Amino acid sequence: MARYIGPKSKIARKFSDPIYGPDKFLDKKNFPPGQHGNMKRRRKQSEYGIQLQEKQKAKYTYGILERQFRNIFDQASRKKGITGENLLKLIEARLDNVVFRLGIALTRAAARQLVSHRHITVNGNVVNIPSFSVREGDIVGVREKSKSLAAITDSLSSRKTFSWLEWDEEKLQGKFLNYPSREEIPENIKEQLIVELYSK
Repeated sequence: MARYIGPKSKIARKFSDPIYGPDKFLDKKNFPPGQHGNMKRRRKQSEYGIQLQEKQKAKYTYGILERQFRNIFDQASRKKGITGENLLKLIEARLDNVVFRLGIALTRAAARQLVSHRHITVNGNVVNIPSFSVREGDIVGVREKSKSLAAITDSLSSRKTFSWLEWDEEKLQGKFLNYPSREEIPENIKEQLIVELYSK
């Protein structure tokens, strides 16, 4: 399964945003990486450059590669409503992201690993495809044999709650109630710039 496995602090510094969570290196060096990163004189970014950077930021945030991201965008553009919001809703409904949002994993990368290693079920059936699209009403849970895993129990101790997800502490499973609205999604992404980029 293809995924980005490079240095994360460099990516966070590139976008000046802690997209992988709190980052002490970003706090110390709040400028782009590279030997010229701290120079005051920087070229003004073009409109295309700004749009491209926003798309790259979204891809790195959710851990999606180019082909998958383009496919999701095409799917979003065919749906009724605002394309940019549809894009984020579809990404939020990916199984790896739902596992992360439920608090079963501390990061999306960890969530992707739990899914691919067959620790996660959807409606009682093991699903090992991180890009699997969860639908409204689906039950996402931890497989019975995996409930004692230290990585899962540690993550659940500090889980956050989201209005579009319902969590059952006893069964270690959550329900995907509905697609979140744009206001409910906490990610700092300007989705309209992505739409403008793909519309060229």
